[in-house]
Amino acid sequence: MKKVIAAFNMTLDGVCDHTAGIADEGLHQHYADLIDNGGVILYGRITYQLMQFWQTLVQNPSGEKAMDDFAISIDKIQKLVFSNTLKDTGWNSAKLVNRPLDEEVLELKKQAGKDILIGSRSLIIQLLNSNLIDEFQICIHPVIEGKGLLLFDQIKDRILLKLVKTKLLNSGAVVFYYEPRRE
Repeated sequence: MKKVIAAFNMTLDGVCDHTAGIADEGLHQHYADLIDNGGVILYGRITYQLMQFWQTLVQNPSGEKAMDDFAISIDKIQKLVFSNTLKDTGWNSAKLVNRPLDEEVLELKKQAGKDILIGSRSLIIQLLNSNLIDEFQICIHPVIEGKGLLLFDQIKDRILLKLVKTKLLNSGAVVFYYEPRRE
């Protein structure tokens, strides 16, 4: 069965604003590799609209290999967008989903293919509260932001995790790979 992988960036103090981390070559390459090994990525509207930036680099590459590679990877992967307000995705590899997140994820897990990636804070929170995440890849940047949106501030119950591995990026950011402890 496919795994549901929640992958996200945050600062040392838990802030998950997309501008708070260190977006360097190593980070772009890490996420390009993750996406290349995934089958689908799920987004909420806000994160999806932020990710549409990468369409411009597919059409007009930046000349920075890691960024351009990431743009190609994000362009190719199927994207499912959960939104009550969007009418069109504006991206050939994206489609809107009109059923509940839990139902969609349970159906996707039954299908053959590559893992399911979760790239939006709101979806991570919902799936955590429904016990539907199989792996976390949390990239913690060596930054204390001091203010901003926290990644895990709306969790209903305590969740115990098992550290599986770590990956150090040149920027000093560390990716922690966790699996939930299911009792």
